[in-house]
Amino acid sequence: MITVSENAKQHALSLIKEENSPEGTFIRVGVDGGGCSGLTYKLALDNVITESDQIFEDKGIKIAVDKKSFLYLIGTELDYSGGINGKGFVFVNPNASRTCGCGESFAV
Repeated sequence: MITVSENAKQHALSLIKEENSPEGTFIRVGVDGGGCSGLTYKLALDNVITESDQIFEDKGIKIAVDKKSFLYLIGTELDYSGGINGKGFVFVNPNASRTCGCGESFAV
């Protein structure tokens, strides 16, 4: 399962509203190869579910992840940071054995 912190929920709802997203818009997360640690996180708004998607809902936020990416993201919490290192969504991934200094890539 992929979960959402309360802070991430509030920012996701705000982003969906700001973008004038159509009804049924959800957050799509995933993983791509690359970055200094080997894998990078992806996050986008979407409204099309594919056959390969795993669908989760937490705190009223719907999340889609493709099956391949889900293997790397099992148990991850999507959080939001407004700290000194910059604002944005953060993946709290218990499967990551190491992350890069900027937190945008990881290895398992």
